[in-house]
Amino acid sequence: MATSFSKIIFSDIGGVLLSNGWGHESRQAGATKFGFDYDEMNRLHEFIFNVYEIGKITLDEYLNTTLFYRFRNFAKEDFIDFMLEQSLELPGMLQYLKQFKKEHRDKFRIISINNEGKELNDYRIRKFKLHECFDAFISSCEVGMRKPDPGIFQLAMGIAQVSPEQCIYFDDRQILVDAASKTGMECYQHKDFATTKDILEKLL
Repeated sequence: MATSFSKIIFSDIGGVLLSNGWGHESRQAGATKFGFDYDEMNRLHEFIFNVYEIGKITLDEYLNTTLFYRFRNFAKEDFIDFMLEQSLELPGMLQYLKQFKKEHRDKFRIISINNEGKELNDYRIRKFKLHECFDAFISSCEVGMRKPDPGIFQLAMGIAQVSPEQCIYFDDRQILVDAASKTGMECYQHKDFATTKDILEKLL
């Protein structure tokens, strides 16, 4: 396979550009705000969330399993609004990557590889204008696979029509960096804005 671009940059979204879409800290904050048992909800979350992330159930079905299987004194719509509000831009990286893409679009393609449920994924792409930094989205909810499944990395390279040697990948979780490395891609753990910025600028 061949490409006219110097590199294809693959990147996670949560923990690199944005906060995690629905991590344990957000769930704990939800339990405090809405007054439900976090441990009870979290057990059900661990049971079903992977199914939501690969697009097999909707956000409504996820919430019916984890919270709204019995009466609650708060509305599902209010809770969904709270979930969406947990998505925040992390300092530096998102705006830098948008500018990097704008300045070097003739040299690089930038594609996300992320685990996310569809409603959260769609909201985050729209809210933070992620089309301004990504050429395509390999999202678990759309492709029916989630990291660390090696198939999602192989699919990403197939869609981009590149070999592993042409790819660089960033993820904030070392276990996922290790999983991607097994495909032959050049992989880095995103630790902070300055470190990742330095790696990207060395590609120029």
